[in-house]
Amino acid sequence: MEQPAFPDDLLTLLVSRLSEDEAPFLSHLESCLSLEWLDPDSDVLGNTHFEMSHNDLDRRRRFQMPPGPVTIGLHPRLAEDAALQRHTLLHELLHAAGLTDHDARHREVLTDLAPPPKLSESPVLQDLRAEVLASAPKKEWKCAECGHAWERKTVSRPESCPMCERPL
Repeated sequence: MEQPAFPDDLLTLLVSRLSEDEAPFLSHLESCLSLEWLDPDSDVLGNTHFEMSHNDLDRRRRFQMPPGPVTIGLHPRLAEDAALQRHTLLHELLHAAGLTDHDARHREVLTDLAPPPKLSESPVLQDLRAEVLASAPKKEWKCAECGHAWERKTVSRPESCPMCERPL
Protein backbone atom coordinates (compact mmCIF):
# COMPACT_ATOMS: atom_id res chain seq x y z
CA MET A 1 0.00 0.00 0.00
CA GLU A 2 1.35 3.39 -0.95
CA GLN A 3 2.08 5.83 1.90
CA PRO A 4 -0.73 8.20 2.97
CA ALA A 5 -0.90 11.55 1.22
CA PHE A 6 -0.32 14.68 3.24
CA PRO A 7 -2.93 17.43 2.65
CA ASP A 8 -1.05 20.69 2.07
CA ASP A 9 -3.70 22.85 3.70
CA LEU A 10 -3.50 21.32 7.19
CA LEU A 11 -0.16 22.86 8.19
CA THR A 12 -1.24 26.21 6.72
CA LEU A 13 -4.48 26.07 8.73
CA LEU A 14 -2.57 25.24 11.91
CA VAL A 15 -0.11 28.10 11.38
CA SER A 16 -3.05 30.50 11.06
CA ARG A 17 -4.72 29.21 14.25
CA LEU A 18 -1.88 28.54 16.70
CA SER A 19 0.74 30.73 18.31
CA GLU A 20 4.39 29.73 18.64
CA ASP A 21 3.93 29.54 22.42
CA GLU A 22 1.20 26.90 22.25
CA ALA A 23 2.67 25.04 19.23
CA PRO A 24 6.46 25.47 19.46
CA PHE A 25 7.24 22.71 16.95
CA LEU A 26 4.84 23.87 14.24
CA SER A 27 7.35 25.95 12.27
CA HIS A 28 9.76 22.99 12.15
CA LEU A 29 7.34 20.26 11.05
CA GLU A 30 7.81 20.58 7.29
CA SER A 31 11.44 19.53 7.61
CA CYS A 32 11.16 16.77 10.21
CA LEU A 33 7.72 15.16 9.75
CA SER A 34 6.99 11.87 8.03
CA LEU A 35 3.71 10.07 7.51
CA GLU A 36 3.21 6.30 7.32
CA TRP A 37 0.58 3.59 7.58
CA LEU A 38 0.45 1.64 10.82
CA ASP A 39 0.29 -2.14 10.92
CA PRO A 40 -3.23 -3.32 9.99
CA ASP A 41 -3.45 -5.11 13.35
CA SER A 42 -2.87 -1.86 15.27
CA ASP A 43 -5.53 -1.02 17.86
CA VAL A 44 -5.29 2.77 17.30
CA LEU A 45 -6.38 4.95 14.39
CA GLY A 46 -3.33 7.17 14.67
CA ASN A 47 -0.25 7.94 16.73
CA THR A 48 2.60 10.43 16.86
CA HIS A 49 6.12 9.23 17.54
CA PHE A 50 8.95 11.55 18.61
CA GLU A 51 12.42 10.01 18.52
CA MET A 52 13.46 11.98 21.60
CA SER A 53 12.78 11.38 25.28
CA HIS A 54 10.13 13.38 27.15
CA ASN A 55 12.84 15.37 28.91
CA ASP A 56 14.52 16.33 25.64
CA LEU A 57 11.17 17.25 24.11
CA ASP A 58 10.26 19.45 27.09
CA ARG A 59 13.59 21.27 26.81
CA ARG A 60 13.15 21.73 23.05
CA ARG A 61 9.57 22.93 23.59
CA ARG A 62 10.76 25.53 26.13
CA PHE A 63 13.45 26.85 23.83
CA GLN A 64 11.34 26.50 20.64
CA MET A 65 13.91 24.23 19.04
CA PRO A 66 13.11 21.59 16.38
CA PRO A 67 11.61 18.40 17.81
CA GLY A 68 13.84 16.10 15.77
CA PRO A 69 12.31 13.38 13.58
CA VAL A 70 8.56 13.00 14.09
CA THR A 71 6.50 10.20 12.54
CA ILE A 72 2.73 10.18 12.33
CA GLY A 73 1.21 6.76 11.81
CA LEU A 74 -2.32 6.29 10.49
CA HIS A 75 -4.31 3.07 10.46
CA PRO A 76 -4.74 1.73 6.89
CA ARG A 77 -8.51 1.46 7.35
CA LEU A 78 -8.61 5.28 7.29
CA ALA A 79 -7.89 5.12 3.53
CA GLU A 80 -11.60 4.34 3.03
CA ASP A 81 -12.87 7.29 5.12
CA ALA A 82 -11.53 10.69 4.03
CA ALA A 83 -13.26 12.71 6.77
CA LEU A 84 -12.07 10.48 9.61
CA GLN A 85 -8.58 10.33 8.08
CA ARG A 86 -8.42 14.15 7.98
CA HIS A 87 -9.70 14.39 11.57
CA THR A 88 -7.21 11.79 12.82
CA LEU A 89 -4.31 13.33 10.92
CA LEU A 90 -5.05 16.80 12.30
CA HIS A 91 -5.32 15.32 15.81
CA GLU A 92 -1.85 13.83 15.41
CA LEU A 93 -0.48 17.01 13.80
CA LEU A 94 -1.56 18.95 16.88
CA HIS A 95 0.49 16.56 19.00
CA ALA A 96 3.45 16.86 16.62
CA ALA A 97 3.18 20.67 16.80
CA GLY A 98 3.53 20.55 20.58
CA LEU A 99 -0.05 20.35 21.87
CA THR A 100 0.49 17.00 23.55
CA ASP A 101 -2.42 17.22 26.00
CA HIS A 102 -6.02 16.45 25.09
CA ASP A 103 -7.22 19.73 26.59
CA ALA A 104 -9.90 22.25 25.65
CA ARG A 105 -7.62 24.08 23.18
CA HIS A 106 -6.74 20.81 21.42
CA ARG A 107 -10.45 19.94 21.09
CA GLU A 108 -11.37 23.46 19.95
CA VAL A 109 -8.82 23.60 17.12
CA LEU A 110 -9.55 20.03 16.05
CA THR A 111 -13.32 20.51 16.00
CA ASP A 112 -13.06 23.82 14.11
CA LEU A 113 -10.60 22.67 11.43
CA ALA A 114 -11.51 19.00 10.96
CA PRO A 115 -14.65 17.99 12.83
CA PRO A 116 -15.16 14.27 13.37
CA PRO A 117 -17.61 12.67 10.96
CA LYS A 118 -20.98 11.54 12.25
CA LEU A 119 -21.33 7.83 12.87
CA SER A 120 -23.90 7.61 10.06
CA GLU A 121 -21.37 9.14 7.60
CA SER A 122 -18.31 7.10 8.56
CA PRO A 123 -17.87 3.50 7.42
CA VAL A 124 -14.82 3.10 9.69
CA LEU A 125 -16.70 4.27 12.79
CA GLN A 126 -19.60 1.98 11.89
CA ASP A 127 -17.19 -0.97 11.53
CA LEU A 128 -15.53 -0.15 14.86
CA ARG A 129 -18.91 0.01 16.59
CA ALA A 130 -19.89 -3.34 15.07
CA GLU A 131 -16.61 -4.90 16.25
CA VAL A 132 -17.12 -3.63 19.80
CA LEU A 133 -20.73 -4.82 19.90
CA ALA A 134 -19.79 -8.24 18.51
CA SER A 135 -17.18 -8.73 21.22
CA ALA A 136 -19.30 -7.31 24.05
CA PRO A 137 -20.46 -9.90 26.58
CA LYS A 138 -23.87 -8.24 26.97
CA LYS A 139 -25.96 -8.73 23.81
CA GLU A 140 -29.20 -7.19 25.05
CA TRP A 141 -30.51 -4.74 27.64
CA LYS A 142 -33.26 -5.70 30.07
CA CYS A 143 -35.29 -3.34 32.23
CA ALA A 144 -35.49 -4.45 35.86
CA GLU A 145 -38.77 -2.52 36.29
CA CYS A 146 -40.99 -3.72 33.42
CA GLY A 147 -38.95 -6.68 32.14
CA HIS A 148 -38.72 -5.32 28.57
CA ALA A 149 -35.64 -6.62 26.73
CA TRP A 150 -34.12 -5.18 23.56
CA GLU A 151 -31.12 -5.87 21.36
CA ARG A 152 -27.98 -3.94 22.12
CA LYS A 153 -27.22 -1.52 19.25
CA THR A 154 -25.05 1.03 21.03
CA VAL A 155 -21.70 0.82 22.75
CA SER A 156 -22.79 2.91 25.72
CA ARG A 157 -25.44 1.84 28.22
CA PRO A 158 -28.86 3.42 27.61
CA GLU A 159 -30.08 5.85 30.25
CA SER A 160 -33.64 4.57 30.36
CA CYS A 161 -35.94 1.81 29.18
CA PRO A 162 -37.58 2.60 25.81
CA MET A 163 -40.82 0.96 26.99
CA CYS A 164 -41.43 2.39 30.49
CA GLU A 165 -38.82 5.21 30.33
CA ARG A 166 -37.57 4.44 33.83
CA PRO A 167 -33.82 4.96 34.45
CA LEU A 168 -31.70 1.81 34.13
